[in-house]
Amino acid sequence: MDAQRKTKRVVQMGTQRRSSPRAIEAVQAIRDGIIGRPYFARAWYANRRATIGHGKPVPVPANLDYELWQGPAPRTPYRDNVIHYNWHWFRRWGTGEICNNGTHEIDVARWALGVDHPVRVTSAGGRYHFEDDWEFTDTQEAAFEFEGGRAIAWQGRSCNPYPVENRGRGTIVHGTTGTMVLDQDGYIVYDMDTKVVKQNVAPPVNDPLAPSGDDQLTALHIANFVEGVRTGAPVNQPIEEGAKTNLLCHLGNIAQWTGRALRVDPATGHILGDDAAMAYWEREYAPGWAPTV
Repeated sequence: MDAQRKTKRVVQMGTQRRSSPRAIEAVQAIRDGIIGRPYFARAWYANRRATIGHGKPVPVPANLDYELWQGPAPRTPYRDNVIHYNWHWFRRWGTGEICNNGTHEIDVARWALGVDHPVRVTSAGGRYHFEDDWEFTDTQEAAFEFEGGRAIAWQGRSCNPYPVENRGRGTIVHGTTGTMVLDQDGYIVYDMDTKVVKQNVAPPVNDPLAPSGDDQLTALHIANFVEGVRTGAPVNQPIEEGAKTNLLCHLGNIAQWTGRALRVDPATGHILGDDAAMAYWEREYAPGWAPTV
């Protein structure tokens, strides 16, 4: 190997819609003015998640390294309703639906509008469906306002699967001359009379063994990452861009926890004039796990 060859760090965020040829085409169409000036996007996710109940302390399974699994989180006894998926709903480890599936849909909204950090964030919602150990909202409406007269709304319904636009998840982008609806299968553009003017949607797949739309996009995203490692080609979602989307999701949670509107510095994403809200900027770490920079 050439001793003078320089290595390049390649890091990509796992929001695989950025590697979808149809999504790339859709966002370019928005850039080219197909719906006029885009100003508002609504992202949503709807599911029928069941209650997680009230966990009971039980012995750690023999095939689980629970000490390692807990990672940087403060230690707590093992319970039977956390692993493998329910950890998403505990603040010790997880971030709720907005930072789970919401990350993907909100990222599409931010990408389509061409926005970075907001100037104002609000949230309403709660845990409405069950009385159990779930610590986040199961229903949330978060709103993000940006400079230049643009905004994003997130609607998360973890326990009510009623669809929006006949879709369980997706993003709508409204502009001055039309509207675009996007999901993992493609996009449809409507004019101001709700007439379809353009669409590119994947045909239905009747083979039950065929990979899902998300699985196909994941394969494309991984291939893009591998190409970046091998050749230095640009990745579709560099970590710096992904971090901006993640921050939106965290700000939505913080607005929900504080119960008030957050003013945000559009240059840094930091919360302004609210020390109590800014206290959520960093998590509590187990001893020895706090990162040093």
